[in-house]
Amino acid sequence: MENRRLVIAGTGSGVGKTTLTIGLMSALIKKGYIVQGFKCGPDYIDPTYHTAVTGRPGRNIDSWMLESEIVKEIVYRGSKGADISIIEGVMGFFDGHNPLNNTGSTAEISMITESPVILVVNCDNMARSAAAIVKGFQEFLQGTNIVGVIVNQVGSEGHFQIVKSAIEQECKISVLGYLKMEHDLSIPERHLGLIPSVERGDLTSYFDRLGDLVLETVDVQSLFGLAKAPALKIKESQFIRKEKLKVRIAVARDSAFNFYYQENLDMLEAFGAELVEFSPLKGEKLPDHVNGLYIGGGFPEEFAAKLAEQRDVKYSIRTRIENGLPTLAECGGFMYLTNSLETTDRKRYEMVGIIPGEVKMQPQLAAIGYREITGVEGNYLLAPNLKAKGHEFHYSTFLPKKEGHHAYQIKGMRGLTEEGYMKGNLIAGYTHFHFGSCPEMVENWLKKCKESQTKN
Repeated sequence: MENRRLVIAGTGSGVGKTTLTIGLMSALIKKGYIVQGFKCGPDYIDPTYHTAVTGRPGRNIDSWMLESEIVKEIVYRGSKGADISIIEGVMGFFDGHNPLNNTGSTAEISMITESPVILVVNCDNMARSAAAIVKGFQEFLQGTNIVGVIVNQVGSEGHFQIVKSAIEQECKISVLGYLKMEHDLSIPERHLGLIPSVERGDLTSYFDRLGDLVLETVDVQSLFGLAKAPALKIKESQFIRKEKLKVRIAVARDSAFNFYYQENLDMLEAFGAELVEFSPLKGEKLPDHVNGLYIGGGFPEEFAAKLAEQRDVKYSIRTRIENGLPTLAECGGFMYLTNSLETTDRKRYEMVGIIPGEVKMQPQLAAIGYREITGVEGNYLLAPNLKAKGHEFHYSTFLPKKEGHHAYQIKGMRGLTEEGYMKGNLIAGYTHFHFGSCPEMVENWLKKCKESQTKN
C-alpha cells in the first residue's frame, strides 16, 4: 500500500498556511480522496478546521513535547484509512522551541516522519527575489525534502509566471500553483488566534469555495503525486494496553470548552476509560455515574454570562468535586472552576466556585510558551518523580482569595515557578498537558477514578 503525506510549510507566520491547507484538503476531497489532517505544534484551533473539512479528527504532532517514536505513531495511527495525510506546519519552517536548533520545528517533524514538503511563499511585491528565498530554505538544513512550492498573495497570472520561472530556473523545483491576493479567504480571529470552527456553524460553503479556488490555480494532481513517502516503522505503542481500567470520565465539550489534544482522549480510551461528553454551556449537568471529570481549555470568557446563568450545572460540578471526583481542569476549565471571571469590559460573572479566587481578563498576553511540568507531593496525577510537557497560552490572570496548594512546578523561558491549584482530587491550572509526554499520568488518573468508583 502506498503511503502519501505532505508537510505544508511556510517561510514564516502569516503566509497563508492554514488557508492553503484547508483549501488543499477540500480540493483533494473534491477529487475523491480521503484526507487526514495533522497540525505541528501546540495548536487547538487549526485542527478543528481540519476535522470540519475532512470529517476525520484533526491531530497534533509536536517534536518538543513528544518523543520521535510517539510523533511517528500518531501519524501512523491517524493516517490509517486515508489516501493522503496533510501536515500543516507551525510558524516558519525552521522555527521551534529554540532559535539555535530545530527542536519542535516543522522541519524537524518533516524529517522524523520522512514527509515531503511543500513550501508556501508570500510573493506580494516580489518577483525574482522569491527564488532567493526558496533557495535559502532548500540549503539551510540537510535532510529536509522540499519537493514543491505554492505561492500566495499573487497579483495576477502574469505575476505568477514571473515568480514561477525564476524559482524553477534557480531552484530546480516545481511551482505547483498560487492563490491570488484578491481572494477574501481569511478566517476570523480573536485574542487566542483563529475562531474555532465549532463556533462558526456550517462551513460547507466556505470549504467548497476554497477548494474550488485551489483547483483553479493549483496542480492538485501533481501535488498528490509528490506526496509519496516511506512507510513509517513503529516500535512500542503507547496506545495499546493489555490491562484496562474500566471507568467513565465526563468530558466538558462545547464552544466554551473544546481545547483537547485528540491523543489525550485516545490515550484515556486506550487505558480503558469510557468518555461521556456534556455541555455546560447548553445547561447539561455533570452526567450521573461518572468516575472522573476532564474540563479542557477554550473560551469561557466569551460565554461568561451564559455559563454564569447555568446554576444547576455549576452546582452539579461543584458538589461532585467536593465529594472527591478525580478532576483535571486545564486553562479555560481552571478559569471556570474559580469563584468569578471578570471580562475585559469589567463585568464580573460567578463561576463554579470550587477554587478560591477570581480570574481577570486583560488585553495583553499573560503567558505563552512550552512548559516542563514536575509534580508535587500529594499530586496523584503527577507525582514528584514524574515529568510531563505542555504549554500555556492565555490572556487572563488568577488572583487567589487565599493561599492554596500549588499542583505542580513549571519550567519555561523565565525559569521555575509554582502553578495550578490542588485540593482533594482536583488538579487544575493554566497549563495544558500532553499525555503523550507522560503516559503514567493517564494510568494514575484512571487508578484514582477506579478508587472513586469502588467507594461509590
